Amino acid sequence: MPQVIETIDVDVPVSVAYNQWTQFEEFPRFLDEVVSLTQPSDTLTLWKVKVGPVEREFEATITEQHPDERVAWNSTGGEVDHAGVVTFHKLAEDKSRVTVQIDWEATGLLEKLGGALGADNHAIKKDLANFKKYIEAQGTADGAWRGDVQA
Repeated sequence: MPQVIETIDVDVPVSVAYNQWTQFEEFPRFLDEVVSLTQPSDTLTLWKVKVGPVEREFEATITEQHPDERVAWNSTGGEVDHAGVVTFHKLAEDKSRVTVQIDWEATGLLEKLGGALGADNHAIKKDLANFKKYIEAQGTADGAWRGDVQA
């Protein structure tokens, strides 16, 4: 099972970075592979992604969420099998570190080849750079969900 771990430092307070990350339906603004994302409940998200020529749909359940600390999820249905966690670390009053870890199961020749060549690492790194650019330009989050989901 391939694993991706990428980190980026953003020049916003940890609460701003975390609050923006909880606005899942805004992900298509900075995550290039996300076509659409809806969140029908506090813990259920419905994803449509496109990686290269391949389009996939899946559900993911938020398994753990703690304000300004972490958001973890697991896919629960659809065409993608993966799990991940995003953690948020305060570096200074106006600087935070965001770390993404994703474990996923490659299906099909194209995905297995992409995983072997590191395309997944490149995509996550690029998306984190897009997140940094987006949140630093905004300076504030589009919204916030400060609820707590226990593992």
